[in-house]
Amino acid sequence: MRPTVVPVALRDVPSAVATAPPRPTRVEPVQINKLADEIGARVVRVPGQPAFEAAVTGATLRAQHVRPGDLFAALPGIRVHGADFAEQALDAGAHAVLTDADGILRANLTEHPAVREGRVVLLEHDDPRGVLGRASALIYGDPSSKLKILGVTGTSGKTTTSYLLESALNAAGLTTGQIGTVETRIAGERLDSAFTTPEAPDLQALLAVMVEHDVTTVAMEVSSHALAMGRVSGTRFAVGAFTNLSQDHLDFHRDLEDYFQAKALLFDGRADHEVVCVDGDWGRRLVTSGTVTVSTESADADWTATDVTAYPTGEQTFTAHGPGGVEMPIRLRLPGPFNVANALLAIGVLHAAGVPLAAIEKGLAEVDVPGRMERVALGQDFTAVVDYSHKPGAVSAVLDAARAQVDGDVVVVLGCGGDRDTAKRPLMGEAAARRSELLIVTDDNPRSEDPADIRAAMLAGAQEVPTGERGEVIEIGDRRAAIVAAVERAKPGDIVVVAGKGHETGQDVAGVVHPFSDREELAAALRHRLGHNEETQDRRGRDTTAGA
Repeated sequence: MRPTVVPVALRDVPSAVATAPPRPTRVEPVQINKLADEIGARVVRVPGQPAFEAAVTGATLRAQHVRPGDLFAALPGIRVHGADFAEQALDAGAHAVLTDADGILRANLTEHPAVREGRVVLLEHDDPRGVLGRASALIYGDPSSKLKILGVTGTSGKTTTSYLLESALNAAGLTTGQIGTVETRIAGERLDSAFTTPEAPDLQALLAVMVEHDVTTVAMEVSSHALAMGRVSGTRFAVGAFTNLSQDHLDFHRDLEDYFQAKALLFDGRADHEVVCVDGDWGRRLVTSGTVTVSTESADADWTATDVTAYPTGEQTFTAHGPGGVEMPIRLRLPGPFNVANALLAIGVLHAAGVPLAAIEKGLAEVDVPGRMERVALGQDFTAVVDYSHKPGAVSAVLDAARAQVDGDVVVVLGCGGDRDTAKRPLMGEAAARRSELLIVTDDNPRSEDPADIRAAMLAGAQEVPTGERGEVIEIGDRRAAIVAAVERAKPGDIVVVAGKGHETGQDVAGVVHPFSDREELAAALRHRLGHNEETQDRRGRDTTAGA
């Protein structure tokens, strides 16, 4: 069963895409007729149109990013059609437009002077989004065939696993690329990420840039949106990996089964090797005769973990056991059982990719992941972390890991994003209330929604937990004030977890992204508390002296 594909409304595209993504410096022109044959598109002929030998040298689905010689993909959306921007694309020098029949009609493209004069070619396809990945790959020289791409999908753990992969690849002396939620890196050079997985033309251009920079191996997060919407069509994976699946993105997918079917597309033959964590039923459904399995729970998997030891510093160690009697001592800077699973999956992927065991061991020991159980330590007598957990399963896992690190209370600051899966809000409130002594419900990225409505849904879930099974629950809408309150309430030996936004550096309120970093706000709250305490101690010292 194929997953349901929901067209993306252009208004939902993040503002970060206003910056044009990188492109390779050298592209061999591709004849449009050849391109049409390869993707099964129909070349729309216009009466009186002169013969042409047009070629394209780039591709984009955003008119504002068109360069002379581009293929402009005019895709259907929920509220608008990309063809509405075709004239802008043609004025910018596009040589071809790929769209559907509706796009050609609504933009009256056959009457455009550039089309009638033979300067622009129209390509019609019933599913232009579905073939855009293949078209983009052809235009940019099929870059994935020149790279070893390690793709990771799943609800949680994609980012951490990709960081583990990249670190081990670097330890092996390879020139690497990384594509994911936090950032994109090309041979160590950092770029911002607008999507977990870029749109098809941007992805193929990015891979081509990596080829130009002598990258050999890429660690890549692959989202369910990317798989369902064809963003990775035309991309070949050396290894495809699966972390886990739990409720998320049900604003996009019809239900959990539909969500799973989207994830399963990574394992439909587009990867040379498949590595799957089988700690859950969803992972077990993906296993075929050639699948490499990993598990922290079953001794029957190809890769298993024993002797897991957690330390108060947040580090942990374990022994990884693999095929052929392999045993590896592993040290991680990352806390929690879920990170043992992430590391074990990374080991399975790296081994399948031929990375030496010594490089795997060294690389995994050196990884810190931005916004993933990231400690903010300024000398305070309690632990403070920020984490990206923004779905029920992730909240539960992170707070369980937090509980294991300290002897004191768990204090959590948590909100839910607006214009996203509404069903998970009460579940997140319930999970946090059940696992903390103090839950402060606050705002995340409310986007176009009323923040109070989002908080109310979370509070309703928290109140479902019986009084004797939950801690104190309070509501502070202002996220900065909520973080300050959490820090002020923390006692020696406690842990403060600021959850939901992790690495993000902005807060989207009513369509305006305001600068906001949980890491910076948590550090500021800690400095304020520490400075206040020092001032209090100084005052007490002066008072004692005065009374002597």
